[in-house]
Parts: sequence; C-alpha cells; structure tokens
Amino acid sequence: MDKFRYERPLIKKLESSMPNKFGMRTEYAPKTHIDGVAVADLISKYGSPVFVLSEKTIRSNVRKARKAFETRYPKVQFAWSYKTNYMDAVCRTFHQEGSWAEVVSGFEYDKAIHNGVEGSKIIFNGPDKSDDDLHKAISNNSIIHIDHFDEFYAIKEIATNLNITAKVAIRVNMDTGIYPMWDRFGFNFENGQAWDALNKIMRSDVMELVGLHTHIGTFMLSPNAYSVAAYKLAELAIGVREKYNHEVNYIDMGGGFASNNTLKGGYLPGVDISPSINEFAEAITSALINSNFRPDKLPLLILETGRALVDDAGFLLGSVLSNKRLSDGRRSTILDIGVNILFTSFWYDHKITPAQPFTQYTEETVLYGPLCMNIDVIREQISLPLLNKGDHVVIHNVGAYNMTQWMQFITLRPKIVMIDIDGKPHVIREGESLQNLLDVEKVPEHLEKFEL
Repeated sequence: MDKFRYERPLIKKLESSMPNKFGMRTEYAPKTHIDGVAVADLISKYGSPVFVLSEKTIRSNVRKARKAFETRYPKVQFAWSYKTNYMDAVCRTFHQEGSWAEVVSGFEYDKAIHNGVEGSKIIFNGPDKSDDDLHKAISNNSIIHIDHFDEFYAIKEIATNLNITAKVAIRVNMDTGIYPMWDRFGFNFENGQAWDALNKIMRSDVMELVGLHTHIGTFMLSPNAYSVAAYKLAELAIGVREKYNHEVNYIDMGGGFASNNTLKGGYLPGVDISPSINEFAEAITSALINSNFRPDKLPLLILETGRALVDDAGFLLGSVLSNKRLSDGRRSTILDIGVNILFTSFWYDHKITPAQPFTQYTEETVLYGPLCMNIDVIREQISLPLLNKGDHVVIHNVGAYNMTQWMQFITLRPKIVMIDIDGKPHVIREGESLQNLLDVEKVPEHLEKFEL
C-alpha cells in the first residue's frame, strides 16, 4: 500500500471572499496531456512557456457551429475573424472548413490574400481603411463594410476613378438592451443614420448594396440581444426592398459570442453561464425566419464568430520559477508566463491546472508572471496545490486574442505549436530571438561606439 506524503497541519485565514450558493470548486484534475501529447514532452522539446493549439478542437468547434445554424436556417456562411488569431495555420484550418476571411486592417487583408483567399470571399470591416486599402479591396471585388461617411465618399471617388462598381454593406449599431451600447462603429439604427447611409448608397451609380452588418458587442451573454439585432437588420433590408425594389443579399450578424472563460468578477464560472452556440443560433435564425422576408428570398446569414470557436483550442504551458510569502501571509507563486503574452488575464480568471499529479492539500495563491511590473498578475486569487520550482502548469482557453495582442516586453515571445488531428505537434510560429529585434533596429553612426 502506497504511503501518502505527509503534509504539516496549517491553520489559515480564508481569503476566498464570499462563496457562491453552489459552493466553490477549489481544484481540478491535473492536465498532463493535450490531444494525447504529454505536456512535459511539449515543454521539454519546445521550451517554457509555449502556446499549444489543438487542430482537432478547432475543426470540431467549426463543425458544431455550422450544424447549429445550418439545421435552423437554409443559407449560412461563416467568415473567420482574423483579429482573433491570425496565425496562418489557424486561418487556413478555418478556410479548409469553408470559412471566408473577415479582416479589419490592410495588414489583415494582405494576410488573407497571402493565405490564398480570393478577394470576393474577404469581408473588409473596421474604421481604418486607407485609400490604398480601399483601392485594393475594390479592385479585388471584396466586400467592404462602410463604417462612416468619410469612408463612403472615399469609396465613391476611388470606384469612380477605377470605373468599377464597389460591393458594399453598412455596419449598423443599435440598442439591443445591452449596455453600454456599442455605438462607436457604423451608423445608428434609431436616429436615422443607417437610412441616411442606405439612401446615399442606393443613389450612387458606383456602389452596389449587397448586405447589412452589425456587431453588437464582445463576450455577449444574452442570445436575446442578437434576436433584437436580427429583427432590426431585417427591418432595414425589407425597407430597402420596398423603397428601391432591391434585395439585400446577406445579413452579417458579426461575432461576439462568449467562450467558456470566466470574466473577472463573475459570480459563476463561465462554463456554467455562457450560452451555447445552439442558443445563439436559435435566437438569430428564429428572428430572421419570423421577420417579413419572403420564404424564397431569405438572405444569406453570415457569422464572424471568432472567440467561441478558438478559445478552448488554445493552451499556454509554463513553469514555476519560485514561491514566496507576501507581507500579509498569502502564498505567491511566480510563473514564467507574463501578461505580455497572456493579455486576456486582464479580462478573465483563466482556468489553471498543474501538469503533474498533486496532493489534496491546497492553498489560496496569487499567481505572478516574471515581469518587473506590479501589474504582472496572472490570477489574483486561486486555490492550488503547493507547486515547487520547476513544476509545470497549463493555462486553458487562451486561443483567442493572446497571439494577436501579445507584445515583446522584457521577455521574448515564445513558440506556438499546433497538434494536428493525428496527434503530431508542429511549430507554426518560431519563438523570438534577440536577432529578430536587432534586424529592425538602426543605430546612428555617432552612437555606435562608447567607452565606460
């Protein structure tokens, strides 16, 4: 019979604030493997920290989302949100699964072209489209979602000079009962801005109105808000048909669906409160089908879902650097993972698990990163077993935004590995080196030499 490891008794003050009415889960099973590959082997081969993505999970998520919408609505098209994660391997996985590209900058547009997406399958969103960007998009027959009137006039001038009819839609913001309302982007539904933009487009001889678009928010927890938005876009589309005898080809509901991450300050874990993709699908498709579209003239439904399809496919593996006691007696553990590569730690209380077996003894712990900044906090409070220097941890649900919003600060950015559907790891982005930084720096001649 194996002996249990001795743990000294300890009396401690509870630091967990108020528990929820269901009690508090204080520990998880260790995460020792990802898609059959040992975490210890991944760290040994690719270093610590290292991002790991599961191709199998991405493909499974896309197929579940498509099934959720396609079983409820006859015409559905997904478009991969490049800003969520624009690693080429990730984008091409989504494209292989049939997703178009949705981009919000000239850089992302060029990346989509580089990935082999034809221009007509690229949706160009965002408020920052330069004249060169618009020229390229119009020439490539891409769909441009107009964000403001200055952009409208720029498109009109460029399309006239090119003698090409630009394919356009407008982004519409609206009151869906969610506050604060996202009214920074696009044209407002309630005050008539949206109709003002539509009338200008319909009276232009160099633009073709092909769709209507909205993106009502991020990490949305209310499917009903999407139902309200879908009804309002349907009202606009039907109004265009009645006024101009023009059919809008598609309605683009944007993204913003919540993943299973837990928002900071959340009363319950995200896995318990985030709506399923089926709930979002039911709200959106029911609104469109129940609107006054003729059954044979239902528009194509476009979804720009990002976070909900990739968040749980990403893991960040790291190691313990040290442990210490804070002045108030709390235990703190320092990891080699900082907020510079885990930007979403400012928004979420990420699920974090040891990567090796552990005892049942746990203690409230503050998890810090390695940066010389007081804000470098990965978790302000988490119940964990005692981790020793060199032990490994796995941070879950990091596939969205961390690999696009990370920054080189104090430490270099690590490798990104994707495990394919057969369980084979591939490096899809090399880790940074000092030479990567020196290659883009220039030193004036008078600063090249010095003596100390």
